[in-house]
Amino acid sequence: MTPCWYLYLIRTDGGALYTGVTTDVSRRLEQHRRGRGAKALRGKGPLTLAFHCAAGDRGNALRWEYRIKQLTHRQKEQLVASQSPSLESVWPSLLPGNDG
Repeated sequence: MTPCWYLYLIRTDGGALYTGVTTDVSRRLEQHRRGRGAKALRGKGPLTLAFHCAAGDRGNALRWEYRIKQLTHRQKEQLVASQSPSLESVWPSLLPGNDG
């Protein structure tokens, strides 16, 4: 059985949003908090989980991660505000030209 992958956004103390993928959001957040995750988050705490949702298999999750990383900070904030369980349902509103 293929594990379900999740896309997540972590908010740093400075307000930046870090995007990643994992099969276990709680475990990964703890890794980041302990400095054992991405170097980009080290020393940026406290870290809070701002958003997460299922993203399918690993390939699909990585594609979504790439797409989300291309968004502006404002568009990422829209995603966080939506707290949508499905990226497909909120994606059109995040596209350039729809961020007003």
